[in-house]
Amino acid sequence: MSESSGPEGAETPVADVAHNARVWNYWLGGKDYYAIDQQVGDHVTSMYPSIREVARADRAFLGHVVRYLAGEVGIRQFLDIGTGLPTVENTHQVAQRVAPSSRIVYVDNDPTVLIHARALLTSSQEGATDYIDADAHHPHAIVDAAADTLDLVDPVAVIMLGILNFVAETDEASRIVDALMEAVPSGSYLVLTHPTLELGGEANEEAMRFWNENATPPITARSRVEVAGFFRGLELLPPGIVSCSRWRPGHAADDEKSVAQFGAVARKP
Repeated sequence: MSESSGPEGAETPVADVAHNARVWNYWLGGKDYYAIDQQVGDHVTSMYPSIREVARADRAFLGHVVRYLAGEVGIRQFLDIGTGLPTVENTHQVAQRVAPSSRIVYVDNDPTVLIHARALLTSSQEGATDYIDADAHHPHAIVDAAADTLDLVDPVAVIMLGILNFVAETDEASRIVDALMEAVPSGSYLVLTHPTLELGGEANEEAMRFWNENATPPITARSRVEVAGFFRGLELLPPGIVSCSRWRPGHAADDEKSVAQFGAVARKP
């Protein structure tokens, strides 16, 4: 296993149940996971071999979107909810490479992510980064804490990659999105990915059932129609809601292999 020790005095997370942040890190080729995470990750992969492609496509989508928003659009503030464990090309690295003055706030509530959060707190001299230990189920608390680093008078890119699938009730997930987007001004953006049993993902149904019985937190797949509901009142950017592997600014990259993970970006008018 790749067991990383935390800072002095930090409590080592319980490692007898696989957790999404660590398994995702394993699928991405990272080092911060336990034996149980590798075991569950390998079993899911045996049931649904393209899961690693989904993880990597989701990460690539983040890079495409952040480069576009920081570059062509001029967004300088990013609220990344459901950060996961630090890996290559984190949001602040991508954004500050394009615009050094970018300010990024990360949000997660996994104890392993908290231990490694110091890796997310590096920043360009002109910009800033912060980390909030908070649950996505409490969007108002997230916004209140983020206001210490972000100026909510100016547009913010709210990033929610693979996080709403851990909110079982679609109405509750919509409430979370609505609360976050109500707190940011016109010209802000919602960036979202979500697993689905569409786009060739039907074979993932059994793997998701295994995950929900053997790992945490439980996951819920959603249809295109359900995912579209998260963007009500917002202006979807072309190419709309597509496989995250195919999303590019203004068009779908039809030469890329589709993965069963929707990706979309929308602007608050």
